[in-house]
Amino acid sequence: MAAEIKPTGVGTNGNVRKPVLVNKIEGHSNDVNMACIIPREEGVISVSDDKTVRVWLRRDTGQYWPSICHTMSAAASSMVYNGETRRLFVGLDNGTITEFILSEDFNRMVHVRDYLAHQSRVVSVKFSLQREWLLSCGKDKYFQWHCSETGRRLGGYQASASCLCLEFDEQSNYVFVGDYSGQVSVLKITNQNFNHVTNLKGHSGSVQSLAWDADRKLLFSGSFDNSVIVWDIGGKQGTALELQGHKEHVQALAYSPASKQLLSTGEDKVLGIWDMEANRIETPEWAENNHCQKCEKPFFWNLRRMWEDRTIGIRQVNKWS
Repeated sequence: MAAEIKPTGVGTNGNVRKPVLVNKIEGHSNDVNMACIIPREEGVISVSDDKTVRVWLRRDTGQYWPSICHTMSAAASSMVYNGETRRLFVGLDNGTITEFILSEDFNRMVHVRDYLAHQSRVVSVKFSLQREWLLSCGKDKYFQWHCSETGRRLGGYQASASCLCLEFDEQSNYVFVGDYSGQVSVLKITNQNFNHVTNLKGHSGSVQSLAWDADRKLLFSGSFDNSVIVWDIGGKQGTALELQGHKEHVQALAYSPASKQLLSTGEDKVLGIWDMEANRIETPEWAENNHCQKCEKPFFWNLRRMWEDRTIGIRQVNKWS
């Protein structure tokens, strides 16, 4: 990678900064696959493997209670909500995407249509009101997009491995699909077809989550290799920055355009908050060698150097600060 950023996690008083717990919502009996805040409302929508879609509203007591608890035909694996139209799209474990419209008081949801989009679990759903497109990807290795006005399928792309996450840029019609092999497919789509632009390769583990900065044209990818990579799509120079901080698999990413901050979570139970306006330190290009260029220790295959130095070889290159 061209550079690396490490979070300091230290505030002005020298203490480690921690987010303040505002509230905690409990009630699902299985894994919560996704949740989102309802814009301009004190409410949350969540979907779970317990097959329920729940709309939680904040009561006078300060606690969140479900105003809607709707049971689906299969585990609810993903969703996307549009605040302007109150349209909710729920992806299911059986490959179906179900569209609802929520009432103004968020006490009722009306079924609109079902999209038979995939043959297996729908892992990510995106909705473009500007294009009236419903975009999705599933573990059947397919990325699909449909017309959300008619329900008609517009096209599809088969990846080389199970698709795990999805992002979309409305301005350019670029689609980014992360998959199990560790690469991100870049597509440009229209109402009729698609053009495969390139594959972004940099992760050594599956790509679990993507986030998009529409202003600066930056793509963020989180992986099971414990890292987050920032891809400078708009710069068109092939620049990629690596964020190192998680000790275990990175599971989810979210980007805040207002604060220019990236949030990441992982299996290490850490919530990372990255300042994306921080200065980057360029690192040198890596060269093939029998010892680490930073610490000068031999790699484990350099038996002669290990014997001469009376030391144990290391397995990989150390990260540069």
